[in-house]
Amino acid sequence: MAKRTTDELFQLVKSLSKGDKRNFKLFVKRQTGTDDLKVVQLFDALDKMDEYDEELLLQKNPSIKKQQLSNIKGYLYKQLLAGLRQVKDDDNIDLQLHELMDYARILYNRGLYLQSLKTLEKIKEHAKGSHQLVFQLEAVLFEKKIESLHITRSMEDRAEKLASEAKELTDHVSLLVKVSNLSLQLYSWYIKMGHARDEKDVSAIKLFFETNLPKHSISKMGFYEKMYLYQSYCWYTFIMQDLLSFYRYAQKWVDIFDAEPQMKISEAGQYIKGLHNLLTAHFVLNNYDRYNETLEQFEAFASSHNSALNTNILIQTFVYLYTAKIDRHFLEGTFSQGLELVRVIEEKIKEYELNLDRHRILVFYYKIACLYFGSGDNEKAIDYLNKIINWKVDLRTDLQCYARLLHLIAHYELGNYSILEYLIKSVYRFMANMKNLSVVEEEIFKFLRKSFSLQAKQIIPAFRLLKEKLEKYHDNPLETRSFMYLDIISWLESKIQNVPVQQIRRQMFLGGRKVRA
Repeated sequence: MAKRTTDELFQLVKSLSKGDKRNFKLFVKRQTGTDDLKVVQLFDALDKMDEYDEELLLQKNPSIKKQQLSNIKGYLYKQLLAGLRQVKDDDNIDLQLHELMDYARILYNRGLYLQSLKTLEKIKEHAKGSHQLVFQLEAVLFEKKIESLHITRSMEDRAEKLASEAKELTDHVSLLVKVSNLSLQLYSWYIKMGHARDEKDVSAIKLFFETNLPKHSISKMGFYEKMYLYQSYCWYTFIMQDLLSFYRYAQKWVDIFDAEPQMKISEAGQYIKGLHNLLTAHFVLNNYDRYNETLEQFEAFASSHNSALNTNILIQTFVYLYTAKIDRHFLEGTFSQGLELVRVIEEKIKEYELNLDRHRILVFYYKIACLYFGSGDNEKAIDYLNKIINWKVDLRTDLQCYARLLHLIAHYELGNYSILEYLIKSVYRFMANMKNLSVVEEEIFKFLRKSFSLQAKQIIPAFRLLKEKLEKYHDNPLETRSFMYLDIISWLESKIQNVPVQQIRRQMFLGGRKVRA
């Protein structure tokens, strides 16, 4: 498991590109006239470290005393941020608007009120073009301040116009806050719990959503209000496992970016997240052709705008692009080919270990484990599942549950009967405690317990009977998650036909392709 360093300065230094480091050295030299400073020594020392070790740092840099270290680190941190702030980012509308607002304040403080107002008008114009409501409102409030303190005679009916602008913007911002809050709270529930597990979850989520969904008119909503509204519906329908509605709202999420392409750069993270959710929708609905179309759209965006994307977006692109590539192998039934992605994913996880959140790493480990399981390498599947099981994090209890269930099945495949009885009890108890035991899982546990006493000639009929039972629940919304996380039907069919899971999935894919053709 990757070690995580909590030293903030070390994390900042490690986030810098070669160009960033070169610019910082030049920035410090311009500021001080020399590059022979303890702050530069500390920067170089941190840059050479793989992990932060304060004792080793002081040992290798005797000119830096322990009593000085805290102050030098604080100064270096501020200098790094100041140096990065000097780097122009023409695609970052937030930085551009902040800079213009700084200019407006400087002009105002010097008594140049008309020039300040002119700059504020420019801010409003730029902010409106990129749907930055908060900047628009901030500019209007600053204008009101100037007009209330000074007689500018900038235009007639100035007070009425500013009051009207402020009222309209406040209404939009108020709606934006409400829908963005709803989106965030639903997403937080999903990250912690996964899908609705029972009728109690369904009732609670439905009540929360309906209570907190603000009254709205789509025709009067701006870009961000629509985006957060569609996000809210995405999380809600996905949690409720209403997969068709999930697809529809994920498509609406992407559509608003297609309608205003300039927003794909200023809000690249939100656009990529929308594409990810649309891919997920096509995946769970088995829409292979549409899946490929959306994946091509994603890859085209990533390659054409690669140089314009910051580190945060590059990491997000990696996570969602490689998640999508693995999922395509699941759809196609080409698990062994999918294993070729593992090396690259492992390298990227190591490269981005200071930035990647644990939820994303858990998902990767589970998907990699599924690739190994599907390709018949149960031992390697167990290795990756153990990474999830042994990593004590309060995230995705559903993922923790299904990792344990797949871990149990992989041991069953290997014939490790000496530990199966213990594992069955342990996994059952864990899933029950997490309230993640559905009818499907109950049936699987019943079968596994009974399988020990079955004679060889009874095994295949028992697998066939279990498959028939589980297929009845396939379209039940509260059971859908079981089939989404674990393709238990393909596994059972592989046991019935005595062929690898990969072969069953491939047959299903090719059969489905022939039907669609």
